[in-house]
Amino acid sequence: MSPLHVALVEPQIPPNTGNIARTCAATGASLHLIEPLGFSLDNPDLKRAGLDYWDAVDLWVHPSWHEFRAAIARERCLYFSAHAERPFWEAPYRARSVLVFGSETDGLPPRVREQHADRLYRIPMLEGRVRSLNLATAVGIVLYEALRQMEEPARVG
Repeated sequence: MSPLHVALVEPQIPPNTGNIARTCAATGASLHLIEPLGFSLDNPDLKRAGLDYWDAVDLWVHPSWHEFRAAIARERCLYFSAHAERPFWEAPYRARSVLVFGSETDGLPPRVREQHADRLYRIPMLEGRVRSLNLATAVGIVLYEALRQMEEPARVG
């Protein structure tokens, strides 16, 4: 069973999702895509970015946020947003945690941020320079920090 899960809420850019899929394959994390997606799963840019690692990805596609919520226990979820206050290294990572990220264009919906403010974290950045990081970069930073904290040397070594 995968130690961690990554969930993308309505991702819009195929190469980002492909790169995240490749990172999930490299770490054994499951990938959850929450529709609507801004692309088809047959998109050539998505496939190209994921290279030939798609068979190694435990991929779940949820037709909506509500379907995702029905499938995944709330207490497993940790949310990441540029609008959060606490840094991502303070998140309580555990086996089977689900790392939830918003779309590239809109981030996490405000209702999700409000409902889960106690489980909301950010990647600190210098103020005034950029609004946010690339989604694939953000997922990689958080996923590898979670593995480091969980001391999964076989996965990160």
